[in-house]
Amino acid sequence: MTSDGSEQVRGAGARDPDALIRRAGARGNPDHDQHFLVDDRVVDRIPTYLPEDADRSHVLEIGGGPGVLTDRLLGVADRVTVVEQDRTFAEHLRREFADEVEAGRLTVVEGDALEVDLPEFTACVSNLPYGISSEISFRLLPRGKPLVLMFQKEFGERMAAESGTSEYGRLSVSTQHYGDVEVCEHVPREAFDPKPAVQSVVVRITPRDPEYEVEDEAFFLDFVKALFTQRRKTIRNGIRNTAHISGLSDPEAVVEAADEDVLRKRAGNMAPAEFAELAELAASVGR
Repeated sequence: MTSDGSEQVRGAGARDPDALIRRAGARGNPDHDQHFLVDDRVVDRIPTYLPEDADRSHVLEIGGGPGVLTDRLLGVADRVTVVEQDRTFAEHLRREFADEVEAGRLTVVEGDALEVDLPEFTACVSNLPYGISSEISFRLLPRGKPLVLMFQKEFGERMAAESGTSEYGRLSVSTQHYGDVEVCEHVPREAFDPKPAVQSVVVRITPRDPEYEVEDEAFFLDFVKALFTQRRKTIRNGIRNTAHISGLSDPEAVVEAADEDVLRKRAGNMAPAEFAELAELAASVGR
């Protein structure tokens, strides 16, 4: 507070989360998947999870809300673009960070992050709306940029899971196709306002080329999806039963050509590189 009792608006990287929410004039709405970080310690740590060598010249944020994370990002990035669907919060961001907007350091894009044209960015740091976690992640991953994203705990842990674990699945293979995935921090419900019904995690995805090659990435991802719909079946039966998903016209040819050791496995025990090798075989003999 200043001497006259009014709230002091400090520089970028120092605004109080609760004060930002008050100035926004609206609370988070759980029905709209709005849960805002209010724990300063968590908010301060999130930008530090970017890789040390990450280019911070233009950071993208999905779902800015009242600007709690936006404020911290402006403290570490040259330029920030925020995509915010809620008009009340979009207007608040332009008003709260008017100096940064005028200086060209902040751009507020009002709209649905699944529909608007995303700008070219050098990294993305976001507390994502959990209802669109999968859709927005797979819009961002092909861009090949460092990502630091907040997810529901179970979703984030599945992203990072290793083959042979109960959490490992299609999401693990598909995400790890694009980069190295690490769970950086577990975040309790109490760090948000309003509190979500679930625990959360911060996940870092560092882009890298996979250790294998796939000629048709779309087919590879569909093939992985298909086999995980039959995760309790052997790969042999999975190939035979899911041609309608994978797009194979001759699944039996794939079974005849594949290695017997692979055919006896189940999807949960197949490493991404093994999926890739099998997908390449399937594409060559079964499409």
